[in-house]
Amino acid sequence: MTLKALSLILATTAVTALTLPALAQDKSGMNVGAAAEGAAPGAASTMGLAQELYALGVAQGDAVTVLAAAKLAASVEVKSAEAAALDPAKVTFGEGADATTFRAKKAAPAAPAAPAPMMNDGTPRAVSKATFFNAANEDEGAADAPVTADAMFAKAKELAADDEALLGLIDDAMAETGRGRIGGAVEWLSRLPSGQTDVWEIPYYGNSYAEVAIVGDGDANLDVAVTDENGNVICYDVSWSDKLYCDWTPAWDGYFYVTVQNMGGSRNSYYLMTN
Repeated sequence: MTLKALSLILATTAVTALTLPALAQDKSGMNVGAAAEGAAPGAASTMGLAQELYALGVAQGDAVTVLAAAKLAASVEVKSAEAAALDPAKVTFGEGADATTFRAKKAAPAAPAAPAPMMNDGTPRAVSKATFFNAANEDEGAADAPVTADAMFAKAKELAADDEALLGLIDDAMAETGRGRIGGAVEWLSRLPSGQTDVWEIPYYGNSYAEVAIVGDGDANLDVAVTDENGNVICYDVSWSDKLYCDWTPAWDGYFYVTVQNMGGSRNSYYLMTN
C-alpha cells in the first residue's frame, strides 16, 4: 500500500470576506485560511512516511530500507490517548449512508450544534469518535496494530541476517533512539471491522497548522474524508491504501470531522494521528 498525500480541495476563486473590527468573523464558508507562517509537515507526516518505507522494505527484503523506516519512526515522540464518545446524533452524512455511497458523503455536525471547540480556559475539547454501520464479517486480520519502531528494528536485524557491518549500523541506530525527537503528535488506536465507518470529531485552533495522518496495519483498504463543521471537504481519498495524510490551516477555531471507512475484507487496526 502507498502513502497518499491527501490533496487540499480548495476553490481557487474562493471569496475573501472583508473583516471589520466591529463585525464577527464569518464562519459560514470553508474553514481553511492562509498557510500558517513556518508551517511544515510534522510528526504525523513523519510516522506515515516511516510506515510507507517499512512496507516497501519488507516487500523487497531490504534491511537498509527497513532500517531507514525504523529510524524515522523512532524519531517521533507520540502520546497515546483514548477518544471520547461522539454522540451519533451530531453526525450527518451526505446522500446515502452505506459503502456504495462513501464517495459522495461528508461527515458534518447535525442539529444541535456541537459545543464550542475550545474550553473557557482556551484549551481544546477532547477528540471524540462514533462508529456506524454493521460489520461485514468477523475477520480480525493478521495484525493488531501498525508496526512500532522496535518491531521495525527487529525486522531490519532479521533481514540483515549475518551481515555484521549492517547489524552494527542497526545497533548504532537503536542506541541513538530518543535523541532529537519530533514532538507534538497524539495518536488514537481504532480497530475498525470490515464494512464499518468511524467518524472522528477533532478541534483545531484557527490560524495554526493542522495535520492528520491515518496509519493502518496493512490488512484492509481505508477510505478517508476530512470535512469542516459546515460539511466542506478539506481532503478526500478513496484510492487503494490505508496510509493517508492531510494538512491545512484553519481560518478559525473549529471542529473538523475525519471519516474513515474500511472498504476491505478484514479488520484494520489503524492509528489516527494529529498535531
